[in-house]
Amino acid sequence: MKDNLLRPDQVRQVYTVLRMAVAMCFIGHGAFGILTKPIWCNYFAVVGIGPSLAYRLMPLVGSLDILMGIIMLIYPMRIVPAWLIMWGLVTASMRPLSGEPFAELIERAGNFGAPLALLLLTGIPRKQKDWFARIYPSNPINATGPDRVITCLRIIGFLLLSGHGWLNLLGKAALLKQYTALGFADPVQTAQIIGILEIAGACMILIKPMRPLIFGLLIWKMGSELFYPQYAFFEWVERGGSYGTLLALWMLAERQPTLRKMHVQPNLAAMH
Repeated sequence: MKDNLLRPDQVRQVYTVLRMAVAMCFIGHGAFGILTKPIWCNYFAVVGIGPSLAYRLMPLVGSLDILMGIIMLIYPMRIVPAWLIMWGLVTASMRPLSGEPFAELIERAGNFGAPLALLLLTGIPRKQKDWFARIYPSNPINATGPDRVITCLRIIGFLLLSGHGWLNLLGKAALLKQYTALGFADPVQTAQIIGILEIAGACMILIKPMRPLIFGLLIWKMGSELFYPQYAFFEWVERGGSYGTLLALWMLAERQPTLRKMHVQPNLAAMH
């Protein structure tokens, strides 16, 4: 064992958070397919699929996403977060490819960043069969150690917060509607202030991730995602990768100065 691996309690806690984050991303995204969210037609159009076929494919895509989320909850395998890394990048990339701002892509960094952190935490297999074996955080395969996990979480946290801040600075219509509904007299000015604060917070996470700051940004992210005028619950669930990334970073930030002095204890009990 390397001497810079995480303690058993850290592995268990962070593993549980990231596992739930992956499941939430799949289930929330899949729900939009079942509901046939109209804006998805723009993304299907990027690959030449028209509205008629797009509406027929949406429930199929959504059902597959939800199935992946359920598998992650009842029988977690490394192939599931590996698929979400690719699928999350593809679906997020469809937004700027369809004409939306590039900030829409990086604002969804939690969708592909949380599963990446989970793979780094539990180990990236070299054997094909290990991709389909059940994940237990007590038996990492080629685990990379906490430094890479923390670095991954910091970068993803920076991207998702700066992306959302950027959208505020751009005056995204959906965000302005939220601020108007919440009673702000000048939603444009509110968006500018929030955007600046979010980007500042993102930079602090990248430079010096302090636990109080991370916790405050976590609460802000979880709260601010509740006010979508439509599909509010599923929008909140789909952002599970964002919450999971920040919560996992918060868990590890306190112990970061002494991580190199820690190691995994042998004979851990199997953890689900």
